[in-house]
Amino acid sequence: MSETIDIAGRVLRHEARALERAAELLDEGIERAADLILSLPGRVVTTGVGKSGSIAKKMAGTLASTGTPAFFLHPAEAPHGDFGMIQKGDSLLALSYSGTSAEILALLPYCASCGVPVIALTGFADSPLGKHSAAILNGHVAREADPHNLAPTTSATVALALGDALAIVLMERRKFTPEDFARYHPGGSLGRSLALVRDIMRTDDANPIVSKDTAVLDALLVMTGCRSAGVASVADADGRLVGLFTDGDLRRQLSADPQVLTRTVGDVMTPDPTAIGQDRLATEGLRILTEHKWDNLPVIDGDGRPVGILDVQDLLDARIL
Repeated sequence: MSETIDIAGRVLRHEARALERAAELLDEGIERAADLILSLPGRVVTTGVGKSGSIAKKMAGTLASTGTPAFFLHPAEAPHGDFGMIQKGDSLLALSYSGTSAEILALLPYCASCGVPVIALTGFADSPLGKHSAAILNGHVAREADPHNLAPTTSATVALALGDALAIVLMERRKFTPEDFARYHPGGSLGRSLALVRDIMRTDDANPIVSKDTAVLDALLVMTGCRSAGVASVADADGRLVGLFTDGDLRRQLSADPQVLTRTVGDVMTPDPTAIGQDRLATEGLRILTEHKWDNLPVIDGDGRPVGILDVQDLLDARIL
């Protein structure tokens, strides 16, 4: 093994042990922090300087994308007008490993004056920051990863992981769903993978609906007039989905029954078809279509009424993978 690989491996193992230790050090502080955030109507304002500031920015992004409104406040800008960004009902999540950063401590009197509670992520609970905080996340590490125990490496890793832990605690306690996540990530490949069926399905004049008593010929005319992909949902008298009629059904029936055009849709439809809810992930619809080698899937609302058609070509065009 080369010296480079040996050094890199030593760092990774050191930080892995520090994360294990951080898990062992978890106490009621993280529960108190979560309870506090959930009890307040405002946002989580994260702050920090240097490496802690970089971690605080990332934490704000993770919180905001998982259901907890948050933003980053640079502590050096706060006394120059940005104090106005903190309001009653918010909470301040302050990162300082030493707990003595002057820029962070300067925020505390303002927070106290407007009733904004402080949550500290620090390595020292008895520091000035820790003593003036309503909840403490223990980010203490035995030493940093660098040979001189100077660069904020291991402490930054632990702080980042604690921020993730808090965000996921809040996410689960809020019962934040994949569908909620999708609304916050509409762009790029992540957004496409989290698109909902309702975002892709064909509706209105591209979603023909007929009854079981509709003549096959009339159903074909409806499908043609609706610009559908050769498929129609079949609904009962209450408007609930009871079948699916496709041009493939017609072709299969024609070879055995030349009079099929005079029959009703109920005679040739596929009864009780597989359907998908409009608020499910589009990727789930694609999985169903792919597994069964189907081209279309009816979409229903909470009452079982057909509200759309999910077409495999539309999913591919939308780059749903």
